[in-house]
Amino acid sequence: MRVIELAASFDAQLSTLAPFLFYLIVAVVLFCETAILLGFFLPGDSVLFSAGLVVASHHSLNISLLCLINFIAAFFGDQVGYVLGRTIGRPYLQKNPSPRIARMMGSAERFYNHSGWWAVVAARFFPWVRSFVPPIAGVAKMNYYRFLSANAVGALLWGVGITLAGFYSARVPWVKSSSYALAAFFIGASLISASWHYLRAKRD
Repeated sequence: MRVIELAASFDAQLSTLAPFLFYLIVAVVLFCETAILLGFFLPGDSVLFSAGLVVASHHSLNISLLCLINFIAAFFGDQVGYVLGRTIGRPYLQKNPSPRIARMMGSAERFYNHSGWWAVVAARFFPWVRSFVPPIAGVAKMNYYRFLSANAVGALLWGVGITLAGFYSARVPWVKSSSYALAAFFIGASLISASWHYLRAKRD
């Protein structure tokens, strides 16, 4: 319900913007939330849902273009976070070695090797968590192509999925409740899979 409540307030603000500014502001929020650690406080879920609501009531805006922009912004946000973690975060930690840091990096590497794909996808649906998972995956040296594919799936389900939920909920009331059920399904499946891989890794 938090997403819907915040979306209602953002709806009034976004609806007054010119089309170019509307697309730009939404893209910047999505990108910064995952590309920059300090962007963890940005309300990505609410902006996505609200943007969908705004497009549904403004003929000057295009839902296909918005979905494309949101996908690109969400995708490249995670990619930048991953690259920063791998190229800056890991070297920094290695220059300041300590037994504790070594243990943490070892645990992160084992986790992302076994369960990283699902973790990257599921993190999209958790505020704050989605800002920290990409750089940690980079620090843990998660396989780049595994991260790339998980990032693409997550950006599609989150960036496009919540946008469409907002768009259609303005026209089809039952979509509002079913969108949460769909999100819960993907989150549940991701957590179950991650737990299963983790337990299997411990046995091995």
